[in-house]
Amino acid sequence: MRYITLFLLLTGATLAMAQSKKELQAEINQLKTEIDNLKKPKTVNMDNEMAKISYALGTLMANNVKSQGADSLDIDALNAGMRDALSGKKILVEPNEAMMIVQNYMQQAAMRKAEKAKAAGVQYLAANKLKEGVVTTASGLQYKVLQQGNGKQPTASDRVTVHYIGTLIDGIEFDSSVRRGQPATFSVGGVIRGWTEALQLMKEGDKWMLYIPYELAYGERGSGGQIPPYSTLLFEVELIKVN
Repeated sequence: MRYITLFLLLTGATLAMAQSKKELQAEINQLKTEIDNLKKPKTVNMDNEMAKISYALGTLMANNVKSQGADSLDIDALNAGMRDALSGKKILVEPNEAMMIVQNYMQQAAMRKAEKAKAAGVQYLAANKLKEGVVTTASGLQYKVLQQGNGKQPTASDRVTVHYIGTLIDGIEFDSSVRRGQPATFSVGGVIRGWTEALQLMKEGDKWMLYIPYELAYGERGSGGQIPPYSTLLFEVELIKVN
């Protein structure tokens, strides 16, 4: 009788242990599924007004920090910070400290972005000056004659009418009188240094490709949101008329 009882106890314990392992494995599988679901991008219901507003705010914030050079944010931590602040929960970083942390990060990110832009421009111009037909002046301006004219040559005090297309070295177009369908008229001495120098070398009817280092363009500040700091600029310029 004792042996039968012991056998039943051992069998019950084994079954219980097997059951526990099955339940544990099921819980592990459930957790894995939940983790996988959390990793998947959530679909935003743009028919929901508040979801649409929240998504729009998120894109504006992201574009703002990206434009300032932010390149590596922890999205989960960012969401946690917003959630804690919006819900009134105790935040882990006080506002003054948070401001210092963010300012320090953005300054470093801007410096990294600037150094990257400068290096890219230097590399581009170094390779470009070796190409056939490209002329490099003492200032560092580079140009290539696409079409020769034989008209009047402007001075720094003249006004000129031109057609132009401006791009960054990655090919992104930031301005174009050609696209607008209307040539531009301005003073030769009233534009960026690279243009002022190039225009005084051109004649009416000339069409040149200009390769302008950042020092002769918009420098360390850039211009608006389309021309980042330290940008080397490319322009196709046609000198239509000296006024």
